[in-house]
Amino acid sequence: MAELTPTADHVDRIYGDHYFAGGGDGYPDYLAEAELLTAHGECYGALLAHYMAPGTVLDVGAAAGFLLQGLQWRGWHGVGLEPNGRMVAHGREQLGLDMLLGDLEHFAAGQRRAQFDLVTMIQVIGHFHDINRALSQAATLTKVGGYWLIESWDRASWPARLLGPHWHEYSPPSVLHWFARADLVQLAAKHGFRLVAQGRPQKWLNAAHAKSLLRYKFAEVSGYALLNGLLRLVPDKLALPYPTFDLFWVLLQKQNDDNV
Repeated sequence: MAELTPTADHVDRIYGDHYFAGGGDGYPDYLAEAELLTAHGECYGALLAHYMAPGTVLDVGAAAGFLLQGLQWRGWHGVGLEPNGRMVAHGREQLGLDMLLGDLEHFAAGQRRAQFDLVTMIQVIGHFHDINRALSQAATLTKVGGYWLIESWDRASWPARLLGPHWHEYSPPSVLHWFARADLVQLAAKHGFRLVAQGRPQKWLNAAHAKSLLRYKFAEVSGYALLNGLLRLVPDKLALPYPTFDLFWVLLQKQNDDNV
């Protein structure tokens, strides 16, 4: 965990519109990745079909709802939860999705309390500013026998260990927590969930996003000028397969309400 104490305005300050369009440790243009992100949701929908029938889903940190849309195309129906108002509006107005404005830590405040068959946290768990409260909320919102699907970066992977502070996922205050698989499984167990399956996802990146991350992390490293020159040769709209050495997913099932 980062040695930081998030302030009361942490979510609004860190995940404002600049996070989705300003580059750096965020996205140069999140909406431009719609096709790739929707396909990622469809891939998870196909994966989940091996373990359960489609049902209700709460997609935490849904952004503009692309992943949720992909899951819906695979038979799921549910709600996206996102703290950025512009992203919520896009999901509602452009995709016709059921989107709620807010973060998971404060989801109970005036919002729906339905329980879901599945709660997805794709590239979200590292961003929670109060992780214990967030997971307690997620557990309350999951039916007994329901599931969590979590995708996260792997702090125990060789890229993370090799690159250290230059690893692309080391980016406080946006990212506050880093996990190995065993860490995440142990944490979920405290909330009444057991591991069902695990693996590495297929992931594709928009080249503009990949280039933005590399420039952000290596701007002050020797040889940056050469790297930047090479990056200019790569078309922004090119879809790049991500080598998922430092990425994993886990599927966890809720056993009971004792830890909720």
